[in-house]
Amino acid sequence: MVSVMIPEPLRECTGGEAAVSVEAGTVGDVLYQLATDYEGLGQRLIDEAGNLRPGVTIAVDGEDIRFCERLETPTPASAEMQIVVTMLV
Repeated sequence: MVSVMIPEPLRECTGGEAAVSVEAGTVGDVLYQLATDYEGLGQRLIDEAGNLRPGVTIAVDGEDIRFCERLETPTPASAEMQIVVTMLV
């Protein structure tokens, strides 16, 4: 399971949960699962073209995915994924 840290502005989508766990192989898989499991969360993170929205930064085990493989960045079973938002849609 991948532990996903949910920033406070997005916790309304997760019922107030600060962290949720999902099974996935890449960051893109994790985001898809979050969008499926938590109504409204996906549209606040991903745009219509399937890219991260401006103001959304994601790190896996402290590594910014922009400097890795972006949405194809692997998420091992013990990974911690952090979502940081600087502006919301």
